[in-house]
Amino acid sequence: MSEQTPLLHYRLTTSTGPKPRGGSERTGLQSGLGRQNSTRKLGVMFGVVIPTLLSMFSVVVFLRVGFVVGQAGLYHSIAMLLVAYFIITMTVFSICAISTNGALDAGGAYYMISRALGPEFGGSIGIMFFLANVCGCALYILGLVEAILSTFGEPEESDAVSAAFHQSLPSGYWWCLLYGTVLLFLCFIVCLVGAHIYAKATFVIFIIVVTVLVSIFVSFFVVEPTAVILPETSLMNNTNTRTSNYTGFWLGTLKGNLFSDYTVDYTTGDVMTFASVFAVLFNGCTGIMAGSNMSGDLKNPSFSIPRGTLTAVFTTFITYGLLSLLAAWTCDRYLLQRDYSFLGDINVWPPMVTVGIYSSAMSAAMSNLIGASRILYALSKDNLLGGALALAKKTSRTENPWVSVLISWLLVQVVLFAGKLNTIAGIVTIFFLLVYAALNLACLALEWASAPNFRPTFRCFTWHTCTLGFLGCLVMMFLISSIHAFASMAFMLLLFMLIHHLGPISNWGYISQALIFHQVRKYLLMLDVRKDHVKFWRPQVLLMVRNPRTCTGLMTFINDLKKSGLYVLGHIKLGSIGGMRPNTLILGFYDDSTPEDNLCNETLSSTVFGLDKACPASEPGQQPSPFFPAVRGAGDSKDLQEEEYVSIIADAVKLGKNVALARYFNQFNRNEILGLKKPLGDQSITELFVDVWPLNLLNPDSHGYVNVCSLFLLQLACVLHETRAWNQAKLRLFLCVEAGGSLQKDEMKKVQRMLKELRITAQVHVVVWDQVVALHWQRRGGRGQESLGQNSHDDDEQRLRQEGEEEDGIQSFPHITSHLTDEFISAVNSLICRHGSPKPAVRFLYLPHPPTDMSCYRTYLHQMDLLSKDLGPTLLVHGVTPVITTFY
Repeated sequence: MSEQTPLLHYRLTTSTGPKPRGGSERTGLQSGLGRQNSTRKLGVMFGVVIPTLLSMFSVVVFLRVGFVVGQAGLYHSIAMLLVAYFIITMTVFSICAISTNGALDAGGAYYMISRALGPEFGGSIGIMFFLANVCGCALYILGLVEAILSTFGEPEESDAVSAAFHQSLPSGYWWCLLYGTVLLFLCFIVCLVGAHIYAKATFVIFIIVVTVLVSIFVSFFVVEPTAVILPETSLMNNTNTRTSNYTGFWLGTLKGNLFSDYTVDYTTGDVMTFASVFAVLFNGCTGIMAGSNMSGDLKNPSFSIPRGTLTAVFTTFITYGLLSLLAAWTCDRYLLQRDYSFLGDINVWPPMVTVGIYSSAMSAAMSNLIGASRILYALSKDNLLGGALALAKKTSRTENPWVSVLISWLLVQVVLFAGKLNTIAGIVTIFFLLVYAALNLACLALEWASAPNFRPTFRCFTWHTCTLGFLGCLVMMFLISSIHAFASMAFMLLLFMLIHHLGPISNWGYISQALIFHQVRKYLLMLDVRKDHVKFWRPQVLLMVRNPRTCTGLMTFINDLKKSGLYVLGHIKLGSIGGMRPNTLILGFYDDSTPEDNLCNETLSSTVFGLDKACPASEPGQQPSPFFPAVRGAGDSKDLQEEEYVSIIADAVKLGKNVALARYFNQFNRNEILGLKKPLGDQSITELFVDVWPLNLLNPDSHGYVNVCSLFLLQLACVLHETRAWNQAKLRLFLCVEAGGSLQKDEMKKVQRMLKELRITAQVHVVVWDQVVALHWQRRGGRGQESLGQNSHDDDEQRLRQEGEEEDGIQSFPHITSHLTDEFISAVNSLICRHGSPKPAVRFLYLPHPPTDMSCYRTYLHQMDLLSKDLGPTLLVHGVTPVITTFY
């Protein structure tokens, strides 16, 4: 082994890579419910825990402990370990959050970042991640070759007489290349067969590494104090001290190793500092993506990734901490500083540690090779570089991307020709850290955007943890190498521009649009006309034109005149213009109740004027006007007739707007319901419920819960539950079934599976409604109930397609106003009331589509009145747009 071989050969992280998704983005539940992939075979242990443990341990667990403790001392070592694992844990929280936010398709880190931050950013990070895995594989292969030659290689001519019998392997550039090629080919064969063989191989290596670690811990307690002969390469400054002491557990040794003593690293000749030693330690703490990047091969990624990754992180933290303590307690400082492989010297069977080093290096090389192939396959499937990666899409019958494995193997082989990779060793680690920073940024952006569909089941994260993880990764990048950090960012920018020009337009959704909407809304709400001042005046123009075709000169002139002010062109054009248009119309319910003035004797806090009085004039001579018009009296006529009211609902649905009718919210006292205003001394805690009835109760034929309207209703209830004031509420989902039916258990399981994939926590209540439905069949000529629930056999995707076809038309389903009796609707209303104990704070009901025949409008409104009568605060909801995705 070369005397100047840097420790970086044993400090690089590994991670397995993605097996990508297709180019299209699946939304709703058309791809989610009950989706099983026969190629997904790995569980928590084989798919996440073992790969992550081996990636975080690698060979450095056997070679780094002495270096860190010997240079930094025990106190600084523990402090470094805590800081490093704090940064890593913050990043793991982000990984867990994104991985539990719906079904995670193949692609690992690349999939998470690209689907959140867009194809340009995600693609550039993905390419860098691919290159990092390729170079990392080559680094571990070369490191393994040098480790083998240090034990079995031919000695130099001056030491030929004292050479042992096993030191017979020839050395040199071409011999090293041959050894590396053979080892790489073994890794290639394993990865070419598939992920299941890779998992079995890593399990064998895991058993070996665990056995070696156990022998190390045992050796600290059973090996007697002894003098250890130091390696020739560590003897510097012509010192004559060729040995150092393993003292066993001795308090004097511990006291001598408590504080730092930074000196020269004998492998590089550089004087160590706190920052340089911390960088070495942090390099070994990475590798946290090894399990999550196997997402395409996991049975249940959302279940396996959080549990497996956190388990591996906790295990490695405890292991590193214990090894640091035992080394500081038993080994002389000089031994720790001059022999980084001292664990083998003091082992009960010294070759055991060597076997561990070889096994860990082989595992790391395989991990990087299979990781690189999965990332390349993901990039090719998403067509980010056009047809440049078309060949990498090919897979075997078991969906193993063998072409991507072949290409990755060839690239690693090319890198092996470079021989020593000291020059790129640092930038590989920087690439990994940049990926982790991007993942934290993706999670932070999703959290800041307040997207309703971002509701991960993993709750141990906030925007604070994402920010700390992001900043921590950036700091570590520049701490390890500021030059490499700047170079990697410049390379990422170059890739960003390349993908922007070559890549296709994606339908993944852009987080930038969600953030812009969030910020624009926030700043619009901050505008306050009372704070206007003449020195900040600017023109705000409304230009009325009949036909813009004849007014282009005037329009361009006024555009110059506005001086960055508001410019509204007063010409009506129908179309989907604007990014902040409403998508949901909410109306108060049309009934005969007398309106109540809830603002009587209330004051506006910003003006201290009563809302039931006139607003003072803002300018001299201006007549005062009330804040709001007076409440309609009991004898006053309504502004709208019944037909006009229903016409508004029908027109809104035709325009593609979701509609909700709000009833009995005059009974809704937010402070009382949410417990914000309690009588003095009342410390009681009352349960808060939100009831959801997702079935169209007035049409038992539509016995299905997986349709656009039902999912929209569920989404609204979930959005309410996600708000801070309502997060203590419990959602109750009522499932209407026939008594004793064979479909009852199937429907129950299907709904529970749907809720799990939608990340919605709700209590599912089964409601038997045979007697109610019987009234419906009697009205329709005594038709039997054998068809009840038949639709539940339909495939979920077929339901969605039918629903989409229904919603595109004027009429969603055969109208029911003509054959529904008041007796049946009243029975449905009574059914809802009976299952409302304890009384909910609010109910969500399915609002049927209004009829197309205007003569039925009065009947329709009468039926909605009977359905929601005396239910308390209720929202009758009709959704027409998909709002839920199981993929993010």
